Formats: sequence, structure tokens, C-alpha cells
Amino acid sequence: MARVGNGAGNNDIDEQDCFEDAFDRIPVACKMDLQTSIEECGMALNLVLNNKFSEALDLLKPWSKDSMYHALGYSSILVMQAAMTFEHRDIQAAMTTIKDALQTCQRFRKRISVVGSISSLMTKQASDNLKEEEMHAEICYAECLLQKATLTFVQDENMISFIKGGIKIRTSYQIYKECQNLLSVAQEGGVQTEALRQFEGGVKLGIGSFNLMLSLLPARILRLLEVIGFSGHREFGLSQLREGAGSHSLRSILSVLTLLFYHTYVCLILGTGEGNLIEAEALLEPYQEKFPKGSIILFYTARIATLRGNFEKAQQTFQECISAQQQWRQIHHLCYWELMWCHSYQQQWGQALKYADLLYKESRWSKAIYMYQKAAILSMMSEEEVRQTGENVVELFRQVEGLKQRLAGKSIPIEKFAVRKARRYTSPTPVKLIIPALEMMYMWNGFTIVGKRSDAAEALLITIEEAEQNLRTTPSEYTVDDECLVQLLKGLCLKHLSRFMQAELCFTQVLASEKRFRYDHYLVPFTLYELGLLYKQQGDFAKATKYIEDAKLNYKDYSMESRLHFRIHAALSSLKSSPVGTP
Repeated sequence: MARVGNGAGNNDIDEQDCFEDAFDRIPVACKMDLQTSIEECGMALNLVLNNKFSEALDLLKPWSKDSMYHALGYSSILVMQAAMTFEHRDIQAAMTTIKDALQTCQRFRKRISVVGSISSLMTKQASDNLKEEEMHAEICYAECLLQKATLTFVQDENMISFIKGGIKIRTSYQIYKECQNLLSVAQEGGVQTEALRQFEGGVKLGIGSFNLMLSLLPARILRLLEVIGFSGHREFGLSQLREGAGSHSLRSILSVLTLLFYHTYVCLILGTGEGNLIEAEALLEPYQEKFPKGSIILFYTARIATLRGNFEKAQQTFQECISAQQQWRQIHHLCYWELMWCHSYQQQWGQALKYADLLYKESRWSKAIYMYQKAAILSMMSEEEVRQTGENVVELFRQVEGLKQRLAGKSIPIEKFAVRKARRYTSPTPVKLIIPALEMMYMWNGFTIVGKRSDAAEALLITIEEAEQNLRTTPSEYTVDDECLVQLLKGLCLKHLSRFMQAELCFTQVLASEKRFRYDHYLVPFTLYELGLLYKQQGDFAKATKYIEDAKLNYKDYSMESRLHFRIHAALSSLKSSPVGTP
């Protein structure tokens, strides 16, 4: 790989300069062939993993208009930044860069369609017809389209943008499928080159991610998507990503990060909370050794500790992550969010409030949620503790609705939920919410995490039972709804403490009150779902399926409906694949 000053001339450079360490000095290549561009992109990725974000951009920018991999890498970093900041300026900069990257990739793409190139490969010797740059241009183009679709969803607040984003995703998906066919033809033809190995890594990342993402969708949505050519298979997606993670290609770390995100976030928020933490730890281990101070690696290390119930280690590691770098404050915000919940799980409300306040002041993701979290956490504290903070709980709740935002022309469901709950404080005589921080904890599936620690679950149960007692002395128009919320959360604590019969009684009490609900109608389908999971845990798969199907088929137009349907889909899929007792 020849290297020189500014990408032109100076061909008499000393040969030993060709292998300068990327971490000491960033040289610029004088000739950017495919292999060199992949190597440079790999160096930039290592810089990102070492918290050297600016240096990574400096390495990629000079060639971002002339090399598909530099273009892809440069836009990827800016998209990551924009997705974390939600700043209009960052989104615009990233969108401009993606458009440039797409143009760069387009110049390297085959002039005829990829399908046409596959046909020619099938009739001639594959090794004679494979154009490596053209193959890689397809993969890079597909990745850029996905990035553009992601930003399109958050850039404009109208359905046209939403549709445009969907079209880009479909085009990207079709290219990945064509590339998968192209890869199969090349492998059958006995082609074995480094460029093909790198291409294979890109195919596995794309095909794996699409299959995994689509497999999460509830059946009714997936059926619509299948009409226009989408299909998703969870195990196939996971296997592709696992193969990609072990491939030692440029994109192997991206496959690792996709799997980590799936096991530590998606499974919890959109699933039943059954992420594979053993696999997550095994995937992370080599990168912990290679990038011990890397903020992204530290973040996932801390997240796994949280999911294991090791809140003390998690808090310490999140603090290390914050200290590791100062360039990207957005990573700090992710840590603040996690620290807020870590302290909430332990009912350390003063510390939880500190991080909710920091998020409200510094992060643009959702001011409404941060404000609601602040008010909800304060609601868990004594009057004296609240007085010492100088905050006014009623005033905070009243601000929530004015902070609501819209994405792709639609309100964010979790914000709509918070706004609806906060409306209890708009009347001249507000009726206090009952344990609102624990209700929001449930919406993020936090009771599954608390359940890993019996001491934390016991402590939460005590708090919930105190709220249960208080409701008996302060009746209001919300009493039935509040009592049922308390029973649902109490049942969850009892379930995680293996007190199954008592948990079942709590859940059935909610269902028995169904006709008396006035506001929180979401409690019935969510309780049916939880009762189903309780029966599943005890091995009664027929009963489990009955209750979960009831929640799926017989209720609609309630708060957080989409989130529950994702969880129902995950639960029913899990029941179908259960080795014994399947209905």
C-alpha cells in the first residue's frame, strides 16, 4: 500500500513510510485501489473504537469523493453522530455526505444491472467475469441507501419522507439479495480472493441485519411487507451475523455490534427480555482486550453488567465510559440514560434525578420523556427530599405536553404515553400519579432486569405495597386504574421472586376489573401478556398461548400498542420453538 502526502505525486517516498501506524500519524494514500481503501477504512474503524473520532474523519475525508470505502466510512461516522444528537445541523451535514457517498459509489457500479451481471456469470467462467470493484460498489451503495433511509425518517415530519425512506430500504434490500446471489455464483466458481472475502463480510452483515430486523415485526406487518418482496427469518439472520462476526473482514466488528445491540436492547425493549448474554460476552471479549478504553466497548460491557443485575459494576463502567473521551458528548448521554435506570432499579432516586436532569439539559432525543422522567422520579421521593431539590413536581408534569415532538409526521408512542399520563396535573386540583417511575420502568421492560436481583425486587415490592396502602385512603376517579397498575407491577415483582400463585392472583385481579377502567385501558392487554409469560415460565404452554393470543387479537387502540405487539410476536415465536409441550 503506497502512501504519500496529499494523494498526488511524491512517488519517491521511503518504503518504510508505507506502514505508519494509524494511531501515531495518519498518512494519505497516493493510489487508492480497492484493497488499500478497505485497509484505510479498517484503520479509521480502529480509530473510532479508540475514541479518536476526529482522526478517523481526517483519515477518510481526503478520499471521500474518490473512493467508495472512504465515502462509506466518512458518511457512516457522520450518520452515527446525527442519530445520537438529533441536531438539525448534524442531520443536514450527514445527509449531504450520504448523497456524495452515493454518487461516489455509483461511479464504480456496473453499468448494466446486477441481475444482468449474474446472468453473464452463470454462462461464463466466474473468475473471468467478476469485477471486484463493481461487486463492492453494490454493497457500499446498499449500505449508503440504508443510512439515507434512516436519516430520512428523522429529517422531515411528513409521510412523504416516511414513504421515501421505505423505498430506499426496499432498494437496499433488493441489492443485498442480488449480492447474495452474486456471492454464491462466485463461490461455486471457485473464486477465492481477499476482495471476495471482504465482499462476503458485507453480504452477511446486510442479509443478516435485514432478516433479523424483519423477523421482529408482528405477523400482520410482515404479511404486508412480503407482498412487496420482504421476508425475514430470525435464525438465518443471526447465523449470517455470527458468520460475519467471525470472518475477520472489515465489517466483522459491525456484525458484532449489530448482535450486541440485538441481545442487549432489542430483545429487552421489543422482545421478552431473553437476549443471549453469554454470546454477547463472548463477542465482546476480544474487543475488550484490543480496545480496553474504547467508549463503545466500555458501553456494551456496562450494559451487559446491568442486564446481569450487577448494577454496581455497571455504574462504575458507565463512569469509565464517560471519562474515556470528551469528543462525542452523545455517548455520555447514552451513559446518563443507563445510569438513570441503574439508580432507579435500586431506588436511589436522588442519583436517578441527577441523570434525568442532565439528559433534559444536554440531549435533544426527547425533551418530553426527560421532563416526564424528572417529574416521575421526584414523585417517588418524600416531600422533604423534593423540597431540597427546589423542583415543583406539578409544574414539571405540566411542561411535558409542550415538549412533545413529531417524527415522520407521527408522535413518538412513548412520548404520547407520557403526555397522556401527565395530563392529570393540568387541572387546578391535580390527582397525583401513582408510582409513575415504576410504570415507566415497566414500559422499558425494566422489571426483567430488576428480577435478576432478588434484593432489588423485594425492595420494589415493598414500595409497591406502600402505594397500594396509600390508594385505600385517597380515592379518586383514577382509583380503579391506579389499583390495577399497582397489581400489575406487584405481580411482576412476585413472579421474579418465584411466588407464582400470588403473582397470578394479582394479574387476575386486573383482568376482573376490566369493565371498570376509565383511562389506562392498556393495562388489560399488557396483563394478559404477562399472565401468558407466567404460565410459560411454569411450563403450561397451552395456557400461555391462549392468554397471549387474547391480548393480540381482542384489543386495539390502547397506549403503547405497537410495543406490546412486538413483545407478543417474540413470545409466540418463542412458544412455537419450545422443545416440549408446544400447543
